[in-house]
Amino acid sequence: MTSLRTLGSSELEVFPLALGGNVFGWTAGQEQSFAVLDAYTAAGGNFVDTADSYSAWVDGNQGGESETIIGRWVEERGNRSDVVIATKVSQHPDYQGLGAANIKAAADASLRRLGTDHIDLYYTHFDKPEVPVEEIVGALDELVRAGKVRHIAASNISAERLQASLDFSEREGLARYVALQPHYNLVSRDTYEGGLQSVAERSGLAAVPYFALASGFLTGKYRPGTTVDSARAQGAAKHLETERGQKVLTALDEVARAHDAEAATVALAWLAAQPTVAAPIASARTVEQLPALLGVAQLRLTEEELGKLTRASA
Repeated sequence: MTSLRTLGSSELEVFPLALGGNVFGWTAGQEQSFAVLDAYTAAGGNFVDTADSYSAWVDGNQGGESETIIGRWVEERGNRSDVVIATKVSQHPDYQGLGAANIKAAADASLRRLGTDHIDLYYTHFDKPEVPVEEIVGALDELVRAGKVRHIAASNISAERLQASLDFSEREGLARYVALQPHYNLVSRDTYEGGLQSVAERSGLAAVPYFALASGFLTGKYRPGTTVDSARAQGAAKHLETERGQKVLTALDEVARAHDAEAATVALAWLAAQPTVAAPIASARTVEQLPALLGVAQLRLTEEELGKLTRASA
């Protein structure tokens, strides 16, 4: 049985891999999404990450498709109390920004699509520096007091704004961020390590990194001279052109061979072992892609292996 991890200062207990819902309603239709969700939960997974804007970028989509699919799945399976659902506000085409009225309206729309009366973890998706942190935190606190949201979190925010938000919550006795969703992986360490990580460590926040596999690059399937059929191939392949990317692939291959594991599992295990990280996020379009992701729950890297990967990615 995989041990769950406590999310920051909350009482939420989560599986060490969050299942990304960005592909639901985009590269995975409803039936395929249900199959992935079923397989993830059958393996002990309980942490599903989505956003109200997924997947508005697809022609013909409005945004909210991923939440709708997750809502239908939860209703059909009758398992709402077994799943920790995280969603986000600020990017939906009809609910742009982080003004107080917008946050509340967007939350109600997310609750309708998810077919639930509460969101377990509600993130500000992209910070809007033009909106005072007092207004944002005040609106989120109202949602918590109304029972619509259990815990709040932030994504894509500067260390300064994060600290200011935490200070305001503390001062006024309001709901406080318990988690942070940064862009963080073996080939993108600069955004998180440093200022943001320090605030998270100091304040007891859990990090739930997105792009944990660098759009698929860290699965190891992108190699010089290969073509990969994926909607995210362009984003992933750019890492092949960097010295860091090549060094990381070499180190991943060595460590993966030692454990008879997939490169993706090793990349996630490195991330899961970093200070503050509770659960990396990774998405699967098919059930076949899941085992390599779920393996992070069992794989423990040695200090030497972690060091080798850290040096390769410096």
